[in-house]
Amino acid sequence: MYISQGLVEQHIHGAFGIDFMNCGEEEIIYAARKLFQCGITAFFPTVMTENIDKIKNRISVIKKAMTVKDDKSAQIAGIHLEGPFINCEKAGIHPKEFIKPLNIDIFKQIEDEAVKIITLAPELDKTGNFIPYLKSKNIKISAGHCVAADLSQVNQVTHLFNAMDGFNHRNYSTPVNALNNNEIFIEIIADSKHVNDDVLKITFKQKPIEKILLISDALAPAHSNKKEHIFAGQTIYNKNGNLVNKDGTIAGSSFLLCDIVKNIADKHLLTIENALKAASLNQLNYHKLKSNITVYWNETNEIEKIIKI
Repeated sequence: MYISQGLVEQHIHGAFGIDFMNCGEEEIIYAARKLFQCGITAFFPTVMTENIDKIKNRISVIKKAMTVKDDKSAQIAGIHLEGPFINCEKAGIHPKEFIKPLNIDIFKQIEDEAVKIITLAPELDKTGNFIPYLKSKNIKISAGHCVAADLSQVNQVTHLFNAMDGFNHRNYSTPVNALNNNEIFIEIIADSKHVNDDVLKITFKQKPIEKILLISDALAPAHSNKKEHIFAGQTIYNKNGNLVNKDGTIAGSSFLLCDIVKNIADKHLLTIENALKAASLNQLNYHKLKSNITVYWNETNEIEKIIKI
């Protein structure tokens, strides 16, 4: 029924029972092979807020996995660093004790050419030097876990509506700015759990389709039988597909990007063509990646077969 290039997942913490914050390179390689079977051509393992030594370790392990080339695996296109330079007010599931100020000297402790995306709170760049320094390293800047963020220097926004100030009709707010600024991209978790369907419809009407980046923000329980999982130092429970801590704070998703596409198309939130564009072509162009994978989708919006060309 439909043909697409491979999907690109730029915000994923794990899947298939594997947590990218607590695993070896072999498990990342295994996850890459499993992601390929889900039509995902490339992905950016996402490292969350932790102590500096742990972040350095995660970067090192992921880089080792990046050196393995396999025709049946998704390419590890780089690392997405979500934190530690975020706003405590919107930490969400991120451990506040490891949040750091936007300081170049601190960043240099974890600086690495494999880091391609950084989620941070732009409003906390008090000197005005931090973001320009990251840009000089060809890192894409994403506003997330932030409050009333200035988006003038960012490339994108991290999981729109989640872990940021709300849609405010009187005051300056991050989501309003993100929807009105057609120069920047938006990540959005369209699993109908992180963002409800009515808000997804508004978002898809307002934002040009070329600027939408569908993500899963998947955690280890995605596509696994795990009912509980330790993430960010706390137990995450899988409650009917919702991944939450004991207080009900939502963590990542139990969906993968292929599931996101199906959810959107099944509910007619977007056409299947536009859903695939926002999950594949937009990311390929944004990150200047090439895909040699063709994915065939059937009439029920599921993957029929995957062919390397």
